[in-house]
Amino acid sequence: METRITVGRRKNAIARVKLTNGSGKIVINDRALETYFPLEIQRTEVLKPFQVTDTLGRYDAKISVMGGGVAGQAGAVRMSIARSLVAVDEDLRTPLRNAGLLTRDPRMVERKKYGQKKARKRFQFSKR
Repeated sequence: METRITVGRRKNAIARVKLTNGSGKIVINDRALETYFPLEIQRTEVLKPFQVTDTLGRYDAKISVMGGGVAGQAGAVRMSIARSLVAVDEDLRTPLRNAGLLTRDPRMVERKKYGQKKARKRFQFSKR
């Protein structure tokens, strides 16, 4: 199996994954999955591509992730793992596509407008 580095993005987070044959060990920024993502919902999101394709415990993943927040980083890692699995085995594209794991989430934070408190919230209106 040739090792390819794939990229996943979500909000402002960018994740690069190097997938190799192994026992299912996942290392993110030189830390274990459980210590990098302490919440169960984030770990579930990261492992979803493996669960959809029934490849949990078959590959080791070395992941480098930067930018954004915790939720965005989990989404970026999920997408890059899904892309890596497709690079390894093209037959996995259909189940990953049906689960929505290969689609880039285009939603970004809306910018703050001048004359307003936030992007959509306005300053308090006073009639008198």
